[in-house]
Amino acid sequence: MAEQKQIKVTLVRSTIGTLKSHRDTVRGLGLGKVNSSRVLIDTPEVRGMIRKVDYLVAVSEA
Repeated sequence: MAEQKQIKVTLVRSTIGTLKSHRDTVRGLGLGKVNSSRVLIDTPEVRGMIRKVDYLVAVSEA
């Protein structure tokens, strides 16, 4: 099985004052506090979640 590409997602802004669906998306990505990070598999579903909250997160290669 081929190695799957991974990306690192970091929460760089607070979710206070954002839409509930955006807060839920951030939690769905596994992020809690500001500056928390997760390494996730690069899939279209994860990319869609990141695109929805792109103003709250930073993405880099893992």
